[in-house]
Amino acid sequence: MTKVKVLVVGGTGYIGKRIVKACLAQGHETYVLRRREIGLDIDKLQMLLSFKMEGARLVEGSFSDHHSLVEAVKLVDVVISAMSGVHFRSHNLLLQLKLVEAIKEAGNVKRFLPSEFGMDPARMGHALEPGRITFDEKMTVRKAIEEAQIPHTYIIANCFAGYFVGNLSQMVTLLPPKENVLLYGDANVKGCFMDEDDVATYAVKTIDDPRTLNKTINIRPPDNILSQRDLVEMWEKLTGKQLHKNTISANDFLAPLKDDGEYAHQVGIGHFYHIFYEGCLTNFEVKDDEEASKLYQEVEYTRMNDYLKRYL
Repeated sequence: MTKVKVLVVGGTGYIGKRIVKACLAQGHETYVLRRREIGLDIDKLQMLLSFKMEGARLVEGSFSDHHSLVEAVKLVDVVISAMSGVHFRSHNLLLQLKLVEAIKEAGNVKRFLPSEFGMDPARMGHALEPGRITFDEKMTVRKAIEEAQIPHTYIIANCFAGYFVGNLSQMVTLLPPKENVLLYGDANVKGCFMDEDDVATYAVKTIDDPRTLNKTINIRPPDNILSQRDLVEMWEKLTGKQLHKNTISANDFLAPLKDDGEYAHQVGIGHFYHIFYEGCLTNFEVKDDEEASKLYQEVEYTRMNDYLKRYL
């Protein structure tokens, strides 16, 4: 296996810390950007120092100092951006575009993985506002990457299990419901749910694979294509307890979008609608050479029945 030099940007984030560990586990020479703006965030600093103890190299850089970004990029063959997409609006868009500019100027990067790891923005041009801005801005980054002719791979990871599985896809909690569960429509629309560590493993597998160059790779293993009802039934079987089921129609579910609610909540409503009513994660075919579990059959990915056991 070829070992490459990888720079992870956003390495202390939710998916970023897992990507750092996956790079190290797969034997790559791993660099993590240590931003000068870290200030007094002791948790992030200690995480960075723990990466260093595990063999990663910390590289100082700042998005307010273009030269420092270019110099950091020049050290490596591959750049992976894992900056949070939860608040991807304008600020993070600007940071991503600055990173693209640094990669373009450095001129040495053989592969760039931008901050995606969710739904495929190229398929979400019809998405509801205000959540659509997330997809539109990711497409802006893709356009900049392709115009700069930067070799790339786009990773579509679908639903992170931590946000969608342990809570049986309830929006108001991250924990399993004890008595009542809200079902979206008939709850039979299929989604895809992934252990976040597996997402990182698959993503890092692509970075030096010629089969994934300038492609969109879906992480959509067959055993993890499940409906909300499937998740609920798994949990009921594990616990031996039936939950009381309430159903909400699409119209009622979308009603809060008419109000001036919290931005993040309204984005969540739109995303949940597209996943659980529209089936946006599974209503299209993926070729075997564009699906991670087919490309990397050696990876033993986590099935959601096993994932749920941690909540018992």
